[in-house]
Amino acid sequence: MTADSTTTTEAKAASAGDAGTAAKAAPTTTPVGDTSPAAEPMPIGKDTAANPSATTAAPASTSIAAKAPPKTAPARDTSPAAAAPASATTAAPAPAAPTPTASTTWFWRYFAGSTVSRVGTAVTTVALPLTALAAAHASSFEVGAVTAAGYAAWAVVGLPAGVLVGRLPLRGTQIAMDLVRAGALASVPVAWWVASVTVAQLVLVALVVGVASVVFDVGNATMLPFLVGKEELTARNSLTSGAEAVTNLAGPSLGGALVQAVGAAGAIAVDVVSYLISAFLLRNVPRPSKAVQDAGSARSGSVRAAVREGWHYLIREPIQRANLWDATAMNFICGAQMALTPLFLVRTLGLNPAWVGAMMAAEGLGSLFGASLTPRLTRRIGSGRALLIASLALPFGFALMPLAGHGWAAGVFALGNAAFAATVVVASIVTRTYRQTATPPELLPRVMATVRVVSWGVIPIGALAAGAVATWYGPRAALWCAAAATLVVPVVVLTSPIRTRRDIAEG
Repeated sequence: MTADSTTTTEAKAASAGDAGTAAKAAPTTTPVGDTSPAAEPMPIGKDTAANPSATTAAPASTSIAAKAPPKTAPARDTSPAAAAPASATTAAPAPAAPTPTASTTWFWRYFAGSTVSRVGTAVTTVALPLTALAAAHASSFEVGAVTAAGYAAWAVVGLPAGVLVGRLPLRGTQIAMDLVRAGALASVPVAWWVASVTVAQLVLVALVVGVASVVFDVGNATMLPFLVGKEELTARNSLTSGAEAVTNLAGPSLGGALVQAVGAAGAIAVDVVSYLISAFLLRNVPRPSKAVQDAGSARSGSVRAAVREGWHYLIREPIQRANLWDATAMNFICGAQMALTPLFLVRTLGLNPAWVGAMMAAEGLGSLFGASLTPRLTRRIGSGRALLIASLALPFGFALMPLAGHGWAAGVFALGNAAFAATVVVASIVTRTYRQTATPPELLPRVMATVRVVSWGVIPIGALAAGAVATWYGPRAALWCAAAATLVVPVVVLTSPIRTRRDIAEG
């Protein structure tokens, strides 16, 4: 589970920063920041906005703590004290607020489309390598190359994707990415039919699908604030994070079952249908207002300058900066957990595969609990306090895992895994919601992409570091080192303005 800012938080909720979307490469942890899901790809890492007094006008959805009337964003403060850079000081006019009935209908189309698309991605993650083995007779290295090609996309196009989403029609881009993925994957069963599947083709398909998924995930996180009102956004982010947790839990199993039932090429054909369904469902989702689109596309500077502008906006404001580093710390820990979980369960505790699966499944249950708890928690105590409590509780949950022993004492690992996942998801949802509502609409795609790239980028570093420590001192000692690293998460929150705020957006 990674922090996003989706789901291990775009982490465990994909998703802390936007808990969201998830690192599909690992069996137990899905990126935070997100998580989405981007979504939040991915890699709890797992995984944000201008000074509240300097917040720009946002689209129809705004933060749960905003004081403006429903579905109306607060006006941006353009005083010299505003923390945002000069290029972001002029807010785009907010889009017209949808009626409650229309908003609900649009959201469910968006939700169904993104969920079906995410299921397709999860199935593809399993089906492509199995196709390489069955149809292309790939070596171990070649199978690794097919897998790596899909995850290389974030490193290659993660930051430019934010610029691209901001300059192109949002709904059209989402539909196009679904169609691109469907077209690329459709080439595999066709090649299988004529007995010409090659490893080179599968690597290219994985790369194309990965790039399209990156753009889709960034657009997905950007689209939600245009579809629902501010009072709904936390609940909707919780729902999408819960769906992401279920997908990450069940998607690979579904992919394996499909391959068993209809063969690898047949499973990929099912993936093609899933992307076509997603494109069909998204076709009637409303576009952002023309004023917002014009504000995002009017910037004619270079891609590098646009990326730099999004980074400066994100890093100069204390709340946005704290949320970014919080998600990054969570995802580093999630990377370590991904690497250590199978080692610890098999080599230290001596569990058989069935029990290993049960220990890993506890993460999904914790993610669902965290996603369902977040809306009620933020309503009762406020989003700022919810983030503070989740950050303080996170080290205690993780510390249960290295305490696990043999026999029934192995259940302590499952309890710790679930508790850790739940706290990551709560943090991811809160920070992703704030990021979506407090960021100027024209900067939102770049901000979401930057958070995902930075926070997910430390996942492999955490995995490598944990693997090195485990090699020298053993898996249990490495888990204790990761548990010590979790203390960074509450320190980041306690040294930021969040510690004094009931709601994260309070000025």
